Amino acid sequence: MTADTFTLYPCDLCGSAELLEIPCAPHYMDGRPLHVCAECGFVQAAYRRTPQALQRMWAEEIYRADDAKISDRTYTARIPAVVARQTFAVEFLADNVDIRGKSLCDIGAGEGQFLEMLRAPRFDMDVFGIEPSAENCAILDNLGIPNFPGTMEEYAAKSDGRIFDVASLIWTLENCQSASGVLAAAHDVVKPGGHLVIATGSRIGMPFKKPLQYYLGPNVDAHPFHFSANALTSLMHKAGFKVTAHNRFIDSDYLVLVGERVENGEGLAMPKDDAHDVVEFFERWHRETQTHYADW
Repeated sequence: MTADTFTLYPCDLCGSAELLEIPCAPHYMDGRPLHVCAECGFVQAAYRRTPQALQRMWAEEIYRADDAKISDRTYTARIPAVVARQTFAVEFLADNVDIRGKSLCDIGAGEGQFLEMLRAPRFDMDVFGIEPSAENCAILDNLGIPNFPGTMEEYAAKSDGRIFDVASLIWTLENCQSASGVLAAAHDVVKPGGHLVIATGSRIGMPFKKPLQYYLGPNVDAHPFHFSANALTSLMHKAGFKVTAHNRFIDSDYLVLVGERVENGEGLAMPKDDAHDVVEFFERWHRETQTHYADW
């Protein structure tokens, strides 16, 4: 790790500079550290690349292909497991928000299958994607899905002021350089009384459903944030989205929250996690992983 490549950031949720290292994390992250905020318990890779470097990583390394052909990709989200979790998010959103015929902006639209589900006749949504990968935007173009080639922050700065009934971050917020920054920008593109849905595979504090090496890995730059229900609720409240629904995440590999846009988050609850409990959570997960996966 070199000083000109990575910067040490304070907590992305509460701004505290008091960060504790999670001792077992470097074992799975190629020696890289993972931190938990001593003040609010939010788990994050405090050493992160710049927003521009992270955007290049996703656009040029992870989503890399020739001629924008999905079959040639280094990685594709069009695999059954990803389609299944996106379907879950669609159904949960539809169960909790009247979305039929409404407009939706998907932040980190990827290859567009989530938006394809929502523009189908059952929901008939007017969909739009924000996506930093030029190759993914070519795929969206081929699907006839309007899109903006860039990040959420860039769209908020350059957009023509269009606002949407719903915004979505579907297995995307954990991949951003600043979760708080993305959510603040999202607030500006959602109509008053509109909604935000966030879906993620992070469920810190819940029973383990996979070995730790499948959750943490050396590609930490691509996934710098790890959420509990408390942390995600506080991030949404800080950005001005009052949480109105969440799934029964103890039974699932998914954490899905829906929030209603309010003018600001002042007065909304900011639930915290105990940092030492979070460290022990990872240490127990590590011990149980090592019991069954001795080669890790």
